[in-house]
Amino acid sequence: MAGKGTVLVTGGSGYIGGWCVIGLLKEGYAVRTTVRDLAKEPAVRAALGKAADTTNLSFHAADLMSDAGWDAATEGCDYVLHVASPLGVTDPKDPDVLIRPAREGARRAVSAAIKAGVKRVVQTSSVAATSPIEGASDFLADETVWTDPNAQGVSVYAQSKTLAERAAWELIGEAGGRTTLATVNPTLVLGPVLSGDFSDSVQVVERLLTGRMPGMPRMGFNVVDVRDVADLHIRAMTAPEAAGQRLIAASGFAWMAEMADMLKAELGPAAAKVPTRKVPDLMVRLASLFDTDLRFVVPRLGRRYDFTSKKAQELLGWRPRPVRETVMDCARSLIEAGAV
Repeated sequence: MAGKGTVLVTGGSGYIGGWCVIGLLKEGYAVRTTVRDLAKEPAVRAALGKAADTTNLSFHAADLMSDAGWDAATEGCDYVLHVASPLGVTDPKDPDVLIRPAREGARRAVSAAIKAGVKRVVQTSSVAATSPIEGASDFLADETVWTDPNAQGVSVYAQSKTLAERAAWELIGEAGGRTTLATVNPTLVLGPVLSGDFSDSVQVVERLLTGRMPGMPRMGFNVVDVRDVADLHIRAMTAPEAAGQRLIAASGFAWMAEMADMLKAELGPAAAKVPTRKVPDLMVRLASLFDTDLRFVVPRLGRRYDFTSKKAQELLGWRPRPVRETVMDCARSLIEAGAV
């Protein structure tokens, strides 16, 4: 067993979960991770092994929608990072496709952690759970803001993240024991991928590089590096002052046109397909009537939805990378993985 203790990371095959596993292994922890099917272990171990020695990594089978496996995965752990949760770019016809696994998975992971007597749970939430009403004017939000899942226009994904986070806080509050909770609420997560099987969030860069986005809508995001998100999870896991805190993980805002300029400036011929044409708002609105992937874009057209990570920086000394470094490392890793 590694000297620092044992940590369970749920969803180690995922983007954020994988980098959390890497960060913990590098710091000397014994790490367990959950996957739905243990047949995934060789591929996941190989991907993570590109960035860390996986000797102290073990795998457990556990599903967000089943009680089986959770007690065994958490027994004897010092900490739990609950990262596993479904990601949805577009709204499914049935909201429960996202909401049930997110909320029930949080309940299972947190309940098992409380039962095992772990010191702290850090749950991956999202700024989708810290946002004013969708379609509102430009804003800068902090952790005091809670998304209203019942408000008109709130995406199913935002509902799922909000309800899952609420469920975790309720369970910890009801238990009243030694297990404490912190949540990490990232903005758009980019940065290096470990394989060609990458998160939907990375599609922002992938679509620019492949030309799958023929033109750029007047749209932007606050970006954060996946390595910095993992770092914040690990800081929140052990810092006494992080107990009971929501912590936004955000670096800075960039319009899609600015991201395209970064790629063009630094990648040369590899950025040949990156679009330069800007798409008028009206054209995006018309196209969204026929293309469901575009419907989530419309409320954000021309709006700057921004988030501050001041609390994480002041409370835990967390320092995110510049957006440009994150975007470029993401792009280069996609090229290296043969994904573009």
